[in-house]
Amino acid sequence: MTRHDHSAEREHSDDAEARLLLSATGYQQLRRTVVMATASVALIPLFVLTLVHYNHYQETLEDTQLQGISRLLTNNKRSLEFFLAERMSALSYLIRDRSYQELCEPGALGRIMRNMNQSFALGAFVDLGVIDAAGAQRCYEGPFDLSGRSYRDQEWFRQARRHGRHVSEVFLGFRNSPHFAIATRHTRQDGVDFVLRATFDAEMLRQQIHSAGLGLHDDIFLTDRSGTLQTPSRKYGEVLKQVPLDPPHNAPGVEVFRHADELGQAILLGYANIAGSPFVLVFVKPAREGGVGWQVSARLLGFLCASTVLILAVILWGSSQFVRRIRAENERRAKLMHNVEYNNKLASIGRLAAGVAHEINNPLAVINEKTGLLQDLISMRGEEPARSKYLALTDSVLASVSRCKTITHRLLGFAKRMDIGHEELDISALLEEVVGFLHKEAEYRSITLSVSCQDVDATVVSDRGQLQQVFVNLINNAIGAVSDGGEVKISIKATEGGPVSVLIADNGIGIPKENLGRIFEPFFTTKEGSGTGLGLSITHGIVQRLGGTISVDSQVSQGTCFTVTLPRAVGEQHHG
Repeated sequence: MTRHDHSAEREHSDDAEARLLLSATGYQQLRRTVVMATASVALIPLFVLTLVHYNHYQETLEDTQLQGISRLLTNNKRSLEFFLAERMSALSYLIRDRSYQELCEPGALGRIMRNMNQSFALGAFVDLGVIDAAGAQRCYEGPFDLSGRSYRDQEWFRQARRHGRHVSEVFLGFRNSPHFAIATRHTRQDGVDFVLRATFDAEMLRQQIHSAGLGLHDDIFLTDRSGTLQTPSRKYGEVLKQVPLDPPHNAPGVEVFRHADELGQAILLGYANIAGSPFVLVFVKPAREGGVGWQVSARLLGFLCASTVLILAVILWGSSQFVRRIRAENERRAKLMHNVEYNNKLASIGRLAAGVAHEINNPLAVINEKTGLLQDLISMRGEEPARSKYLALTDSVLASVSRCKTITHRLLGFAKRMDIGHEELDISALLEEVVGFLHKEAEYRSITLSVSCQDVDATVVSDRGQLQQVFVNLINNAIGAVSDGGEVKISIKATEGGPVSVLIADNGIGIPKENLGRIFEPFFTTKEGSGTGLGLSITHGIVQRLGGTISVDSQVSQGTCFTVTLPRAVGEQHHG
């Protein structure tokens, strides 16, 4: 059970709840309401629109011929994506595992390329090259004379530098033979970029396309997004020729639909964009039977699921941020109002204490003077049997008057807490003054309350009233945490010219380990039906404003020790 100061504990729980506009359950309910309302407005039109499209294409989705085309494209798409991703991963690992200097060591690229070609059953690397930020090839391993070549104006080089990695279209290049490049960028330790590039023959792409099951007039090939052949086609010719079909869409999935070729004849046309590359897998088949591909429903379902997930994610995130900000603002307002009320109460108590002290001091002065006069008169009389008894009585009255003066002096000291400022304070005397107000409760419960100080200077320049508030809160906490007959020890430690530390230790119930990190949080309390959870938060804030630190060490059933460390002078900061 976490301890909080008694002043906060005496606040009525209803007042604390009134300051917080909503309880924890209320904030959860608010979040649920926002999520449900926003999700309804966003998702209902989405589902209605998806349903309309689904009904529109329902008959066409049953066409088995288009399903077969879509399957063929999907399988080839996965094969090509795996082929490219596998090699891109190899390059990415290599450029991160080896530094620029290691890659450019004599023979290094040759060893690397041989090892990689032995690791891949298909799709051997033709060459490897390291290109600097200016586009010049600094290191090269391969069958061509490309060392020192500049790729500054090459599109694949610009794309690799811009996006970090790039798969190029098939091109002729300096070697004048169809090939494509895979490149990845990395930043050296000196902050300069460089690019690692590998090239492959265009034939490798054709080998990755599985043509099993194709009809006599069916055609499957790769193009780039502008329609230029990347692999040979039965119908449209060799690599790098233009295909007279509509440019493929950029949809990530597979598309199959009816189309008219360059002669106006109906064909079934399928597109599959190869992720992470400029390639598009194209399937062409003469249309002998009508129908629309089954992938329409899959596309709609994917759109619906992705949109639903995205919308719900945004709504959940937005509502959480919205409610969290409202709650933070409410807690900040509640804490501010509590501080205002707390200071108003302290001001009223201070004014009351000052008034009471002044009113009591006046009759005490009269009693003191009259008793002193009476004592003088008794002393002037001769020896009488009751003379010593009368003198003892007057001494008792004067001692009681002196005690009352001490109490009123302490009351006036606490009344001065409203005069915010800095003065030279003896921490030992200040603690004795605070303990003087609290010892009655300790005596009533047989609690030992002691103050010890090292034989060093414990003087600081700080605010009397705020320090009194800090120590009253912490000592009250300690008294409340121990059982009857317990012990509270207050000790002062200081070094010459260094900060002054006040340790308030008890042998009470202690604080669970999981709560130690939260006891200074506003509104955190484990006291059922009492306490606002602001006492230690306010105490922590006061100590910080005075330039000091406060820490806690506790073990369950063994006790707790709070340590307040204060700087010697105004403007100094102590970092514990």
